[in-house]
Amino acid sequence: MNMFDTPIFNLLQTGLDATALRQRVIANNVANINTPGFKKSYVSFEDQLKIAMGKSSDSLKGTHPWHIGVTGPEIKPEVKQVSETTMRFDGNNVDIDEEMVNLAATTIQYDVISQGIIDHFNILGNVIGGRR
Repeated sequence: MNMFDTPIFNLLQTGLDATALRQRVIANNVANINTPGFKKSYVSFEDQLKIAMGKSSDSLKGTHPWHIGVTGPEIKPEVKQVSETTMRFDGNNVDIDEEMVNLAATTIQYDVISQGIIDHFNILGNVIGGRR
């Protein structure tokens, strides 16, 4: 197994991709706040992650239900549109307060996932360097 192709590293990388995509989607929503008829979008990632974690079909068994198997889950973030709601008379459904909260949460998620990658590389560095 390649040390950069582990289930955890792949999952962290996918998480970074998802949060970066989520930030772009939020920016697009905010940019179109005054566009009549605009419908906001969101990124679906966590729901797919929960489903993938519950459907592990790998041959290895973990000691905890949240353990990731040999290949890890195959998930990709998806952009979905919210078309059934309306915030204003012109049909736009972007709520600036909700978008700012989502942006703050996305920033925190990005920081946590980035720290996970840093920790992963620190562990690899300790193993390679023989440090304890």
